[in-house]
Amino acid sequence: MTPAPISRRHAITLGALGATAVASGVTGWMASSRGPGSGDWSDAADTGAELTQPTRLDSRDGRLQVQLTAAAGARLIGRETHALGYNGSLPGPTLKVHPGDELAVRLVNQLDQPTNLHTHGLRVSPLGNSDNPFLRVDPGTSLDYSIRIPPDHPTGTFWYHPHHHGVVADQIFGGLAGALLVDPAPGQQPEFAVAADRVLLVTDITLTGDGRVARPSAMERAMGREGQLVLVNGQHQPAIAAAPGALQRWRIINGCVSRVLVVALQGHDLLHIAQDGSYLPRPARTGQLMLAPGNRADVIVHPAAPGRFELITEPFQRGGMGMMGGGTDSSEPVTLATMTVDGPPASAAPLPASVPVEARPAGPVVAQRQIAFQMGMGMGMGGGGMTFTIDGRIFDPTRDDQSTTLGSVEDWTVTNTSTLAHPFHLHVWPFTVLASSDNTPPLGVPQDVVLIPPQGWVRLRIAFTRFAGRSVYHCHILDHEDAGMMATVNVHG
Repeated sequence: MTPAPISRRHAITLGALGATAVASGVTGWMASSRGPGSGDWSDAADTGAELTQPTRLDSRDGRLQVQLTAAAGARLIGRETHALGYNGSLPGPTLKVHPGDELAVRLVNQLDQPTNLHTHGLRVSPLGNSDNPFLRVDPGTSLDYSIRIPPDHPTGTFWYHPHHHGVVADQIFGGLAGALLVDPAPGQQPEFAVAADRVLLVTDITLTGDGRVARPSAMERAMGREGQLVLVNGQHQPAIAAAPGALQRWRIINGCVSRVLVVALQGHDLLHIAQDGSYLPRPARTGQLMLAPGNRADVIVHPAAPGRFELITEPFQRGGMGMMGGGTDSSEPVTLATMTVDGPPASAAPLPASVPVEARPAGPVVAQRQIAFQMGMGMGMGGGGMTFTIDGRIFDPTRDDQSTTLGSVEDWTVTNTSTLAHPFHLHVWPFTVLASSDNTPPLGVPQDVVLIPPQGWVRLRIAFTRFAGRSVYHCHILDHEDAGMMATVNVHG
């Protein structure tokens, strides 16, 4: 089929009315969270079951050809539900490719609303049927994607999810997400020799008593919804088996719509080796890691003595609505999983002295830009009366908000004028954090998501290299993106 682009009228309608207007048309798999039939799913049948890895699909001879069918009716936490999934599962299959491969995906839409596909974090073309956020796959149709991974693409942890403006939050909250790994070329050894290499894709969801996805209130959309159930690979508080001394690599992906994860492992430090698919120059030992929505962190876990150790996310206050009231702080930690260490001690392989590290953007800085994430009163968010804008404008797919030339290096200062933290995400072209208002030490590696503090700022360096074309940057509180907090950048070749 010929993909249908997002129209300007459609985008402006979504921004003016907020995503509530869109959700009102979703009747099959969403339901009011406050109506009859609401239920507690925290005692799920598979709570505490052994952590399973999503089905993994590997490339062969330079190509990975897959079909992803987006549909309601995924089995979740041991029960039949109306949650969404790719190929009937939540999360979808893990896609594993190598530098230089082609990722060929047939996306089949069996939802009752449009969708599309974003390969989050991949440094690939935004044009045609590649990582193009302006494509639209209507219900009952399909679209063939062809995404070519550059031969020098960094190896690391990425993910995929829908990105059709106006319904992104609903579809990801409903369950549409999957891991995407770029591994070393065939014949090359992995950078870290470990006893187990695990994907931990963290999502959250709220289900009604009859297994439908709960529709958020206007205030929940304004704040950014957080689900009652926090899941790892679609499981509730799974068990992770480990042997004393045997190193494990955990690829932690924050696939939540709004929830910030502050990850800690009881009784253990985490060795942070990569962020957003980029290896750190020096692995950093830490007691906890903060991941904004969309962030990924690769860590090495070194189990010591036998025992049970909870992997938790600590409370994190994202801020409030100022005079509107409302807050996003959670008062209690949430258990994500439990690591059970048992068996005879194992010998850990030595960690490498060095790993491939991407160079910082070179070349003179040709432009310095100021970008403002703003919230205010207005016609947005339906009955909530809120607007979500970048530089005072809601998203318009036909407008070029920023224009630059291929090969240029720019510094962007992204400010947040609101009392709520906003994660900044840029497609295609990663950035390096230079400084921030809260003095968080920069990691010094390319990233694609960074949290902008309330009433704060972050300064970024961006190299617009390799790929020309139009793409987007936006708030990764996906309810805010759907309401208009997204803008375009056009890189002219």
